[in-house]
Amino acid sequence: MIDDNLRASRLTADKRPDLQLSFEFFPPKTDAMEERFWDSIGKLAPLKPRFVSVTYGAGGTTRERTLRMVSRITTDTGVPAAAHLTCVGASRAEVDAVVEGYKQAGVNRIVALRGDPPEGVGHPFTPHPDGYRDAADLVAGIRRIGDFDISVAAYPEKHPQSADWDADIDNLKRKLDAGADRAITQMFFRNSDYLRFVERARKAGITAPIVPGIQPIHSFKQISGFASRCGASIPDWLAERFEGLEEDPETHALVAAAVAAEQVTELLDEGVTEFHFYTLNRSNLVLALARLLGRRSES
Repeated sequence: MIDDNLRASRLTADKRPDLQLSFEFFPPKTDAMEERFWDSIGKLAPLKPRFVSVTYGAGGTTRERTLRMVSRITTDTGVPAAAHLTCVGASRAEVDAVVEGYKQAGVNRIVALRGDPPEGVGHPFTPHPDGYRDAADLVAGIRRIGDFDISVAAYPEKHPQSADWDADIDNLKRKLDAGADRAITQMFFRNSDYLRFVERARKAGITAPIVPGIQPIHSFKQISGFASRCGASIPDWLAERFEGLEEDPETHALVAAAVAAEQVTELLDEGVTEFHFYTLNRSNLVLALARLLGRRSES
C-alpha cells in the first residue's frame, strides 16, 4: 500500500516542495490565433512561472514575431520571457545580430537549439558554412555576447540522430559545459524514460537541472504526428486510451486531462519539482495541471 504521507502530490500547500513552472508558446499567425495567444498568456501569468518561452521558426522565419511577442510579454505581464533561437541556415554574424537584438530589447533568456534541417526531422543536419556547428557552439556564442539565462534541449528517448546513448549524453554535457543553465526535455509519455535519462546524465557527471517537458494531449492525432517526426514514442496503452475518440471531443478532453494528471503527479511523487509545459497556445488544461501540482493563480 502506498503511504500518502510519502507522496508529495498528497501534501498540503504548507508542506509541499516549492515548484518551478515554465510555459512554451508559438508565435500566432493570424489575428484570431493572436487573440487566443494573449488570452492564454493572461490566464497563465498569475501562476508566476519562472519564464514563458516563444518558439522560433525554422531558419528564423518567425524572428520578428518571436521578438515582438517576448518583448510584449515582459512589458505587459511582468513575466520573464525566453526567446527560442536556432542556428539553421544562418551565419554566425546573422545569429549574433539576433542575440544582440534580444539583448537590446531587454530579453535575457534564450532557449538555444541546433534546430532541424529545412527538409525536416530525420534528414542530416549541415551547418551553414559560416554558421554555428551545433547547439553547444551556439551556447558558447551566446555566452560571449551577454549574460543570458540559457536553456537547451534534452531527449529522454535519445535524439534520433545520436549514434548511441554515450554520444547523446556527451552532446548534452557539451551544451551545459558551454554555459547553459538547464536542459528541458522533449515531450515523453513514459515517465520511466525520463527518470532513466536523468540517471544516465547524473552518472555522467551532469548536475544541471533536467526539466521534464510535458505535452498535454489536446489532439491525439496531432500529438501522434509530432511524436513520429521528432522521435518520441507513443506507448500502446496511451494510444488505446484515445482509440475511437476522434469524433467525441468531450470524452477526448477528459481522457487527456486524466493522462496528463497521472503523468505530472507521478513525477512530483518521484521528487521532480520543475516542469515545462508545451501549451500549444492553450491554457485550460495547463491551469488544471498547475493546480494539481499545488500552484494557484496569484491574481
